[in-house]
Amino acid sequence: MRQPALTRLRGMVVIEVTGGQVESFVNLLSKRQIPVWDVRPLNGNRAEMKLLLPDVFSLRPLLRRTGCRMHVTRRTGFPFIAARLGRRKFFAAGLLLFFVAIYMMSSLIWTVEVKGNESLTTEEVLRAAREEGIYPLQWSFRLAGQDKLSKDLMRKLPDASWIGVEKQGTVITIQVVEASRAAPKPLLDPRHLISKADAVITEIYAEQGRPVVQKNTRVKRGDILISGTLGDEENQEQVVAKGQVRGLVWHEYEISTPLVQRSKTYTGESRERLYLVLGNRAVQFWGYGKDPYAAADTVTEYDPLTWRSVKLPFGWMTERVMETQEQQHAVSEQAAKELGLTRARTHILAKYGKGTKILGQKILHEKKENGKVYMKVLFEVEQEIAEELPLVYNRGD
Repeated sequence: MRQPALTRLRGMVVIEVTGGQVESFVNLLSKRQIPVWDVRPLNGNRAEMKLLLPDVFSLRPLLRRTGCRMHVTRRTGFPFIAARLGRRKFFAAGLLLFFVAIYMMSSLIWTVEVKGNESLTTEEVLRAAREEGIYPLQWSFRLAGQDKLSKDLMRKLPDASWIGVEKQGTVITIQVVEASRAAPKPLLDPRHLISKADAVITEIYAEQGRPVVQKNTRVKRGDILISGTLGDEENQEQVVAKGQVRGLVWHEYEISTPLVQRSKTYTGESRERLYLVLGNRAVQFWGYGKDPYAAADTVTEYDPLTWRSVKLPFGWMTERVMETQEQQHAVSEQAAKELGLTRARTHILAKYGKGTKILGQKILHEKKENGKVYMKVLFEVEQEIAEELPLVYNRGD
């Protein structure tokens, strides 16, 4: 016979029938339409079978009629679980409270995230969301539908072209698509472009204004490169000079590099401290005592507990204290010179911006003294040399 439906819910028992007429007993079960399944004959005129719990109480007349005896070997299903819990009332109450607490926690909004905003601040979006009832520790069933929340937020935030509200577990994500607006052009006063260093012009491009110098012209600091004044003395117009001017500039550096280099390395020795974090407080659980290292670095890792995708305000924090030591190694005079020149070139490229090129270098003077290599170096650099100079003029009455 096939297994009935909902056997786990209705309760199921496995019985062993012995003695008498076992086959007649099974036939009577079938005749009385009592569901029985997984009938398995055993040695010694015995058989094992499964049936529903309510049907067990109707077996006594059949057992007497066939001269059989019954022994229950296994009980499974909800009725037996409920009976065991009934004998442990405090445990059952605690289990019930646990599931109620889990349900209540999963029904709360724990985190509200804002994504996609640029000109709109996160505080503005969260303020508008709070007015619509979207905030942490809010019951999720009290919120309106996601489509309605999106429309209401768009009315409160007109700078957004679209707002989507998505709920995943206990997290609400507000996705913002801002309306594209052309950036307002700044109002600029008339100006010249002048040289900020002594240089030889290598490239000049005047987008607006009148170029005063040409390629290969030598200029001094403060000389006008692109004039913001157009026309002659009688008919003049002052504009905002725009363009790009590059030139060769010479930079003199004084470099000192020690012949003994120092570096910090890890020895491999370490110890850990373990903390339980509760909000803004941390309680140490492990790793008491003073650190035995003369020098060390500390690396901190925080592992918050999570419920689904929500980070709870407590967790574990580990501090790993790793012993360090300072190592020294001598370098040759040539290696010290190369190290100093590399650092100087890196400083030049970082200081004078994108497009800067170092075309050459010349060591003017060098010496070794007090464990260091000293050099005076002249670098030939191609760089942007233009800077702004506002024009001051009198308007006619």
